[in-house]
Amino acid sequence: MIALKGNWNYPTKVWSGPGRIAELPAACEAAGMKRPLIVTDAGLAGLPMIANALQLLKSNAIYGGVQGNPTAKHVEDGLKIYREGGHDGVVAFGGGSALDVGKAIAFMAGQTRPLWDFEDIGDWWTRADPKGIAPVVAVPTTSGTGSEVGRASVITNEETHEKKIIFHPKMMPEIVIADAELSVGLPAHITAATGMDAFVHCFEAFCAPGFHPLADGVAMNGMLLIKEALPRAVADGKDIEARALMLAAASMGATAFQKGLGAVHSIAHPLSAHYDTHHGLANAVLLPYVLAFNLPALEDKLKPLARLLDLPGGDAKAVLDWVLTFRQTLKIPHTLSDIGIPEDKAEIVGRDAFRDPSTGGNSRAITEADMTRIFRAARIGDFALAAG
Repeated sequence: MIALKGNWNYPTKVWSGPGRIAELPAACEAAGMKRPLIVTDAGLAGLPMIANALQLLKSNAIYGGVQGNPTAKHVEDGLKIYREGGHDGVVAFGGGSALDVGKAIAFMAGQTRPLWDFEDIGDWWTRADPKGIAPVVAVPTTSGTGSEVGRASVITNEETHEKKIIFHPKMMPEIVIADAELSVGLPAHITAATGMDAFVHCFEAFCAPGFHPLADGVAMNGMLLIKEALPRAVADGKDIEARALMLAAASMGATAFQKGLGAVHSIAHPLSAHYDTHHGLANAVLLPYVLAFNLPALEDKLKPLARLLDLPGGDAKAVLDWVLTFRQTLKIPHTLSDIGIPEDKAEIVGRDAFRDPSTGGNSRAITEADMTRIFRAARIGDFALAAG
C-alpha cells in the first residue's frame, strides 16, 4: 500500500490524504478566513459531505447553485451571496465547475470591472485590483480538471456561446484538501470521463511544442499514474489508493498544462458552450481523432512515452492504438454522435475551435478547416478523415 498522506507545495499547498477534510477549519484559518462561503454544485449541495463541511465550519453559509459548464450568471449569483453575507473567503468544494466558480467569486469579490475584462488575453490580468482578491481553499471531489491548482477559471459567456478563461496569478487557491474519501461516491462513468480529462491535460501538455522539461516530466508521470489507477477507480469506486492517485494525477495535469494544451481542448470547448457537453467526456471522445491528425509531428516525441507506458511497438502509432483500447476499457463512447452531438454547427465549432487559446499549443500547425474536418471525423469515427 502506498503511503497516501502528505503535504507539498507544488504549485500551491496541498494537504493530501484520506479523512483530511476534518482539517477544513485549520485550512480556512491558515488562509486567513473567518467567514468563508462554501461554493459547490447543485448535485453536491444536499449531500452529507457538504453538511459535514458546514458543521466543521460551524456555519450555514453556502452557494450551491453551480451547474456543469458554468456561466457568468453562476458567478454573479454567488458573488451576490458572498457580498451580502460579508464573507472573507471561499471554500470551493466539488468538481471543476464548482472550483472554477468558487475561484471566480473570490477573484471578483473586490473588483469593480466586469468579469470579461479579465479574460486571459495579453496583460488584461493587470486590470484587476490584487487587494480585492479573496483567499480560496479548494476541496476537489473529482479527478479531472485540476482546477484546484490552477490560476484561472473557465466560464461560459452565454451571449456568445464561448468558453472564456479568466486569469490572474492570485487566483491560485491558498490550500488544497485532497481527500480521496470525498470521491468514493462518484459514479463509474463520471470517474472515467473526469479521469480521461486529466489524462488529456497531461498528454496535450507533453505534446505541446517548446522546451519545458519540468512540465514534460510531470505530464509523463501523470499519464503513468492514470494508466494504472483509472481502470481501478472505475472498476471499484471504493479503491481509496486508486482514488488518491487520481486526485494527484489531476493536479499534475493542471500543473503540466501551463506549458500548453492543443486541439482536443480547442474543439471540446465549443462543444461544451454550444451543446452543454461534459468537458471531460468531450476530451475523451476527441483525443484519438486529434492524435491521428497530429501523429506526423509526434513520431519522435511519443517514443519515450510509449516506452514509459510499456506499449508493444514502442512508437507513436502504438500510443494511438493504446488510447483506443484504454477508452474502450473505460467504456468511453467512440464518436461524438454517440454522445448526441449533431452535424448542424460543424462550421461554427471549427471556427470557435480555431480561435480558442488552446490552439496555439497544438503539436502540429492546424487551420480552421482542419478543426471542422476533425469534428466531422469524430462524429462518424473516421480516422482517415481526421488525419487529412
